[in-house]
Amino acid sequence: QLQLVESGGGLVQPGGSLRLSCAVSGFTFNYYVIGWFRQVPGKEREGVSCINNRNAGTYYKDSVKGRFTISRHNTNNTVYLQMNSLKPEDTGVYYCAARAGPLLQIRLCADWRPYSNWGQGTQVTVSS
Repeated sequence: QLQLVESGGGLVQPGGSLRLSCAVSGFTFNYYVIGWFRQVPGKEREGVSCINNRNAGTYYKDSVKGRFTISRHNTNNTVYLQMNSLKPEDTGVYYCAARAGPLLQIRLCADWRPYSNWGQGTQVTVSS
């Protein structure tokens, strides 16, 4: 059974950092593209960052470039999203999701609709 479990969210002040983890199980980790998405009430789910399978490329939403770093580790089947210099507009529920790879154009990973497997989400709140 495919399973993705997020952790690492919380309340942080502007300028602070958080590291989100997405632990995956039940499928061959290296076959899948993993994406991080953010959901804010009243807005469409948006792609924040994603990583191609076999570490063949990454994508970042423009507003997080230079602040967020995505990485995947085959030793423990986990994808991390390191978030630095957090801003109030980074607030939302963060979900990780998986879709079969590879993607020839990594920017396509930002579209949430083709993803078939999702975690339960973790809340990130950036506030003073």
